[in-house]
Amino acid sequence: MKKIILFCAGLLLVMACAGSKQGKQGDGWVRIFDGKTMNGWKVTEESPATFSVQDGAIVVFGPRAHLFYEGPVGNHNFKNFEWKAQVMTMPGANSGMFIHTAYQPSGWPNKGYEIQVNQTHTDWRKTGSVYAVQDVRDVFVKDGEWYTEHIIVQGKKVTIKVNDKVINEFTEPADYNPTGGNAQKRLSSGTIALQGHDPKSKVLYKDIMVRVLPD
Repeated sequence: MKKIILFCAGLLLVMACAGSKQGKQGDGWVRIFDGKTMNGWKVTEESPATFSVQDGAIVVFGPRAHLFYEGPVGNHNFKNFEWKAQVMTMPGANSGMFIHTAYQPSGWPNKGYEIQVNQTHTDWRKTGSVYAVQDVRDVFVKDGEWYTEHIIVQGKKVTIKVNDKVINEFTEPADYNPTGGNAQKRLSSGTIALQGHDPKSKVLYKDIMVRVLPD
């Protein structure tokens, strides 16, 4: 009986360690990328090969494409929430982390905001920008190094942190009028997505986590 109990305890420990790679992480955080597959994610029909999984990270490298979360957490429809990832940009790379967006098979996402990922690309809007809405010109991290990009959406406020430092805070005005007349480019609710910007941009993402916040 003692051997059986010890065996069961050992089995439970192995299962717990295996499960720690995906699922709840404590304090409400849920890991939504298992480090091995893109299960729970849906890539655009244009240039799906832009996204791959290598050495525990999602590698973004190729023509324009987007990868949308369509998994079970929050039914992939977030209103108030946080999400963060470890990010590494290669020299000259451009990417983005979208909020309150929705799957579309091609083109730049029409819904929600893009939070910029860019240290040395020629675009002057740098990491942490609420793209073309409230932009950041300063650079806080280096290419080739892992850093944490953390986005908090609460009500009409978006907070962006880089390595735990707040670098941008945007509050959407009540009378906000999106540029280009696209009424969907505002805070509402929706899923999240990663951007493949162009064939010369290579960006890696890992440890992707979400925490749903109260309405």
